[in-house]
Amino acid sequence: MVNSMTAFASTRGECAGGSVVIELRSYNHRYLDANFRLPDLFRGQEPKWREQLRGSLARGKVDCQLRWQPLDASTRELALNSDNLQRLLRAVEQVSSLSSNLRPASALELLQWPGVLDQGDDSEDELLALATNLFGQALAELSAARAREGEKLKQFILTRLQQVVVEVDKTRQQMPALLAHQRQRLEQKLAEIAAELEPQRLEQELVMLAQKADVEEELDRLQAHIGEVQLALDKGGTIGRRLDFLMQEFNREANTLSSKSMASATTQNAVELKVLIEQMREQIQNLE
Repeated sequence: MVNSMTAFASTRGECAGGSVVIELRSYNHRYLDANFRLPDLFRGQEPKWREQLRGSLARGKVDCQLRWQPLDASTRELALNSDNLQRLLRAVEQVSSLSSNLRPASALELLQWPGVLDQGDDSEDELLALATNLFGQALAELSAARAREGEKLKQFILTRLQQVVVEVDKTRQQMPALLAHQRQRLEQKLAEIAAELEPQRLEQELVMLAQKADVEEELDRLQAHIGEVQLALDKGGTIGRRLDFLMQEFNREANTLSSKSMASATTQNAVELKVLIEQMREQIQNLE
């Protein structure tokens, strides 16, 4: 699988301690670089979450932001601890049996007794558990988004790579006719310059022309680079740096083709190659 480094994911959840939103954004970067913006309550989770990131992603700058909104106390449901209330009622009954002058305890007084109402002492643990779960979901969504985007980039590169194959084949097919045409032109010019030019000198000039115009080696190297790119895309994984290096090699051969061009047709082929290579290189910058 080929992964992009550019993606976004967001998860949201609520518990007794409030609502939590986690957003993950990843961008192009040479290495894996994570930046966390967390409220103080959640700072202790950062080392564990960094480890999860390293286990899921190989490259990219990742921004993690957690937003926490505590629930309004006026809207928070009150939980009655029945066991504590029953124990309190039994105690009140025992005390009341000792004296008839005691005023019965009101319901409000009973509710104010420590332990009768659950004050949400476990809300912090619940919040941390919720945040951990949401971070795992967000990371899974981010990885899936990077994979989907990576597949699109792969298809884009393969399309441009096939167009590179067309340009290379076109140039290779044009070369014999171009060389023959250049040989004919050179013979005509030499004939005009010196009618009695030695045949040996003519052959030397033709050899020099052939050497200068020979692009077979460059075309072969381009063909080899095409195969390497296809193999890398098929293999998948962390291939961004390797493909970036191959694009540099592609560009070097395209420049050589351009410098050796003998006709407008091969010049146009070289220009088209450079355009395709640059288009691939731009997208490869996004690959993990």
